[in-house]
Amino acid sequence: MKLLFATGISLLLLTSVGAAQEAMVRITRSGSQPPAIGIPDYYTGIVRKEALFDAEAPARVVGGVVTYEPGARTAWHSHPLGQVLIISAGVGLVQQWGQPVQEVREGDIIWIPAGVKHWHGATETSRMRHVAVTEALDGKSVDWMEKVDTIHHDG
Repeated sequence: MKLLFATGISLLLLTSVGAAQEAMVRITRSGSQPPAIGIPDYYTGIVRKEALFDAEAPARVVGGVVTYEPGARTAWHSHPLGQVLIISAGVGLVQQWGQPVQEVREGDIIWIPAGVKHWHGATETSRMRHVAVTEALDGKSVDWMEKVDTIHHDG
């Protein structure tokens, strides 16, 4: 019985190693993905989006770099599985629905939980760039809502 169990485990491991060896490491060269301008329905101001990666199943994470010119921002939105933003340049703003606007700076990391309505973008006087890492649920990583009318720093 032990021999049969050990043989079964060995075959399972060999199958896993074989499948892993078929997968290939992929490198996306810097600058190889052309930037896109943010769609006016979802952004205010000038926003440039650069896709970094889209995961292949079973993974579901996507990533990109977004640059906001001064005064530019997203519309209100949420993410079905949450999002991480890593501020890589400039000064920006982020606001959760019903909460005060918060300033963010280079090096700050923002965790936005699943389903939380929020927006983010640059201040009126500074450009802001962030790396966004988001998981997709059934191929969808964002639910867009209405545009931000005015920025209320008191919530």
